[in-house]
Amino acid sequence: MPQPLMELFPSSLRFVLEQVPAVAREELEEIRIRENRPLEISYGSRYSFVREDGTLTDQHREAFVPSKELCRALLERVTNHSIYAVEEELRRGYVTVPGGHRIGLAGRTVLDKGLVSHLRDIAGFNVRIARARIGFASQVLPGLLDFKARTIRHTLIVSPPQQGKTTLIRDLARCLSLGDWGHPAAKEWGSRKVGIVDERSEIAASERGVPTFDLGPRCDVLDACPKAEGIMMMVRSLSPEIIIVDEIGRPEDAEAINEAIHAGVRVLATAHATDISDVFARPVLAKLASDGVFGSYVFLSRVGGKVEHRIISAEEALQETSRTYSRTIGATPRDAPWETKKPAAMNGSTTASTTLVTVKARSMPVIRSPNPLEARGFDDA
Repeated sequence: MPQPLMELFPSSLRFVLEQVPAVAREELEEIRIRENRPLEISYGSRYSFVREDGTLTDQHREAFVPSKELCRALLERVTNHSIYAVEEELRRGYVTVPGGHRIGLAGRTVLDKGLVSHLRDIAGFNVRIARARIGFASQVLPGLLDFKARTIRHTLIVSPPQQGKTTLIRDLARCLSLGDWGHPAAKEWGSRKVGIVDERSEIAASERGVPTFDLGPRCDVLDACPKAEGIMMMVRSLSPEIIIVDEIGRPEDAEAINEAIHAGVRVLATAHATDISDVFARPVLAKLASDGVFGSYVFLSRVGGKVEHRIISAEEALQETSRTYSRTIGATPRDAPWETKKPAAMNGSTTASTTLVTVKARSMPVIRSPNPLEARGFDDA
C-alpha cells in the first residue's frame, strides 16, 4: 500500500493494516471501514475480514471493529480538518486524496429541494487504491487503431465497477502520448496530443495541477472538472487530438462528445455496463451507440486475479444485440466460477429476448499527423 495513503489512517487502524500479509497488501484494491462493524479488505478476486493482529479471516465476528472515535478521526484526516473545503466532493459521495485514491463515503444525506446537498453522520469509508499498471494497455491498443487516419477509433470501454477501466485508460493515455502504438504497421506514426478530463482526480492524480501518474510527454489534464464542460474547454483551448474521459452516462456528456467528434477529435471513454446489451439499455449510451459514434467497444472482466478483455466493432455490436439469448441482468460477482460469467450465447443457450438495434455508420475525420509520411491504409496492418 502506498505510504502516503497509509499515513492518512489513524495510528490504531494503520497498525492493523501494516500487519496484513504481504500477498494481500500487494494486490490490495479496497479497504472498507465501517463504524462499529468489521474491517474488510478486497484484493484480487477475494475479500477478507481483518483481525486486530492483521491476519485475515472469513469470520466477521473475529475482525477488528473500528470505533466511532476512529471513524471521526479518519474523516478529519480525509477532509484535512475542514469538511467545508470538500463540500462539493461530499455532495457527490467521495473524496479524492493525493495519489488518486478515491474514498467513497456512506452516511446520512441532506437534501435541498429534492437534491443531495451534502453528507452528514458519515460512518462508512471505502478506500479504493489507485495504481499505475505500466504495459496494461499493450494488449488492447493495437485492436483500437484506425490505420487510415493513423490514430485510434472512437472507443467505449465497458465493465462493471472495479474491473480496471480507469487503470486501462491511464495506461492508454501514456501510450498515445508517447506514440507507443504496439503494432508494427504503426511504428512510424508520431505521438498524439492527449487531453484528459479528470472529474474525480483519479486518472492523473494531479497535485496542484501536475499529474503524479506517468501520462506521457504530450498530455494535458483538466483536474476536478465536470466531464461535459471539460470536453468543451479542451476543444476550445487545448487543441487535443484525443480526449479521454471516465464514466460517461449523462445527457450533457453525450452532447459534449458529439461536439468533440465533429471537431475532429477522437474520444476514448469508459462507462459502467456488463455487456453490449447493457450499453443499449442505458438511454444516453444507447443514443451514442446507435448514432455510430463509437467504432470500437472494449469489454473488461475479472477472471480470478486476471483482467481479460474483448474488443468488438460497431458492426459486431449490432450482431450481438440482434442475437437471441438469455442472460442474468447485472454483474456476476468476481469470485463466481468462470462458467457462470459467460454470456448465455457462449454457453449454447438460445432462450428468451431479442434486442434489435440500428447502428449508423459514421465517417471518421482524418487527424493531422506530425509525421510527414503518407498515412498507411488498413491493408498494411
